[in-house]
Amino acid sequence: MPVWVRDYSWRQTDTAVFLSVPMRGVRVTQANIFCTDQYLKVNVPPFLFEAILYAPVDDTSSTAKIRNETIFFTLYKKEVAMWESLVMENGDKEKMQRIRENAVIKAQEKADEEEKSKAVTKREHKKLALEATMKLEETERKRIENLKEEERKKVTEELEIWKEKQRNEEKQRRIQSEEKIRRERKLIEEKKKSEINKTLNAGTSKARSIPTRGAGSSGSIFSEKLKEESFPAPRSAGTIQINFTSRVFPTALRESRVAEEEEWLHKQAEARRAMNANFSELKDLNEEEKNPDWLKDKGNKMFATGNYLAAVNAYNLAILLNNKIPVLYLNRAACHLKLRNLHKTIEDSSKALELLIPPVPDNADARVKAYVRRGTAFCQLELYAEGLQDYDAALKIDPTNKTLKQDAEKIQHIIQGTAQDS
Repeated sequence: MPVWVRDYSWRQTDTAVFLSVPMRGVRVTQANIFCTDQYLKVNVPPFLFEAILYAPVDDTSSTAKIRNETIFFTLYKKEVAMWESLVMENGDKEKMQRIRENAVIKAQEKADEEEKSKAVTKREHKKLALEATMKLEETERKRIENLKEEERKKVTEELEIWKEKQRNEEKQRRIQSEEKIRRERKLIEEKKKSEINKTLNAGTSKARSIPTRGAGSSGSIFSEKLKEESFPAPRSAGTIQINFTSRVFPTALRESRVAEEEEWLHKQAEARRAMNANFSELKDLNEEEKNPDWLKDKGNKMFATGNYLAAVNAYNLAILLNNKIPVLYLNRAACHLKLRNLHKTIEDSSKALELLIPPVPDNADARVKAYVRRGTAFCQLELYAEGLQDYDAALKIDPTNKTLKQDAEKIQHIIQGTAQDS
């Protein structure tokens, strides 16, 4: 049976009631206390305290504190007045029972309202969170679209600048060619005039050297006929049309090796036709864009801005156009290393090293980069022995590089530590 608590104490003011209920030797939690506007109950086995209050109180603002095994209640009255007692006295059992039942019903209704309020608040929070997420996504989408548009404009401007540069160079070459043709025509005309003058001078001197016979009328007529026959008729003027064969190489024809140049041009034309027929990626490019150097510069700019996928695409197209340029594979290996495509990094670095033959001082920097990038990829794949070999090869090319020495020593320590652990 429960032990009813009777030794409680209370005091009051016009607006509040202060109640102390001792609970000796037991632990009180919030779940042990039940309070409504006119009913208060504390159930801490084996103790039980129940009070039907003299007048209604504000249960929402009232408080309960637990200190030194005692519960201190602060109950705020709904009406300002002094109570005659803490609990309702001389009440019949049925009335008390109704008060208890109404207290339970009110508590249940209050709990339901609080649950509904929490559910509404939770829905509102979810709605606000969803709206905030949608706004963030919309802002991010707009930011990405703006970046794409800016990049598209930038690429378009660069392409237009490059096209304008090509047009100016073509115009300059055409002007130089026309000027050269005019100078040659002028030289030919001057040469013609010089030959005509030489011929006329030769005829005149020959006619003057013929002697005359006697001093009669017949002699003068004969000499006059000789003089007339000695002068040749003037040549008729005309224009000679000269066409110059266009040349791809800047050197003059007399300084070039025609057979080697024609073979090179033939191979280039065959390669372009094969690429245009076999690679659908090149169909969308203009003729001016089918330039490996232009695509390489474009890939370098994309790499500098951190857009490694776009840089890889640019290098891919450049390699389709010309697969014999080692710097294309070297730059694409750097992109794959940033994207953690480690096996592709190893493949591209190895291909660059194959093309960097023979090893000469001019390609020393490129070979060092290829060994370092391949060695880094090996180390990230935990193939430290292969990575150390590549770093050693790079050190042989550039033995004064302190960074390479430090990285090689770190890899050596890792290998030694792994060997000791095993």
